[in-house]
Amino acid sequence: MVKLLASDLDGTIIDNNIVTNDNLNVISKINKKNINFAICTGKTYSMTKNICDKLKPTYGIFGNGTQIIDLKTGKEIKRNIISNVQALSCLNIAQKNKLHVHIYTENKIISQEKLKYMAFRNYKLYKDQIQFETVKSLKEYIREQKPNILKLVISGEEELKDVKRKIEKEEDLIAIQIKKYNEYKDKIINSEYEYLDIVPKHVTKYDALKQLSDYLKINNEEVMAVGDNINDIEMIKNVGIGVAIGGSYKEVKDVATYVTKNTVKSGGFAEAVYKFIEF
Repeated sequence: MVKLLASDLDGTIIDNNIVTNDNLNVISKINKKNINFAICTGKTYSMTKNICDKLKPTYGIFGNGTQIIDLKTGKEIKRNIISNVQALSCLNIAQKNKLHVHIYTENKIISQEKLKYMAFRNYKLYKDQIQFETVKSLKEYIREQKPNILKLVISGEEELKDVKRKIEKEEDLIAIQIKKYNEYKDKIINSEYEYLDIVPKHVTKYDALKQLSDYLKINNEEVMAVGDNINDIEMIKNVGIGVAIGGSYKEVKDVATYVTKNTVKSGGFAEAVYKFIEF
């Protein structure tokens, strides 16, 4: 029996901020069945509050695990932040390689000089939900404002493997490398690039999901996780039932219990739920 259903948002439940009727209907059934339903996203809570209000999940894991929130009460169960010292170290590495950097705070996305890559994508999708700011020097901004940084992203059009390795060697951080090329091209901004999603070490969607499971006293075998992207791999691989949505990255499909025939646009999430949960 599934007692906790955790799902990614973009590419899993929503596509360009649109939820199919199939997915909406099955989520309504999940909520009526009183299954614990957790949104598990790389976005911050402020970016996804509107969609969370619509879907009515009971819990939210945000920023790839930097925040866990009880959405019934608004209580923050867990928070992890990147220290300003760590952020400045990442900035030094990124600038030496002429890469773009933006950071996420609770209510803002702050970008170095101009919106590019993921920062621009997020602006196109979430400009009505969160404040965007560009600064001439992100270093100066961090030194002067001392923000609470939930996530930092480094983007560019070249291979970022060596940058990832250097960051993880020098700082107590995790850098998830995601490539937006070929069939995974970013259609929102019509661009190909790759980026590093950087969070504190031991902070992943799965780590947060495990903490939430323990908090709810639910066994790992009773957890189902659904996703499509590289940052979903650990939770899909390590829970009782791990599902990859049709059109997912190959690496995600390779570790999944089940891969849906439908994509996000044709109700892949609903297909996964109906396969493993009885109503």
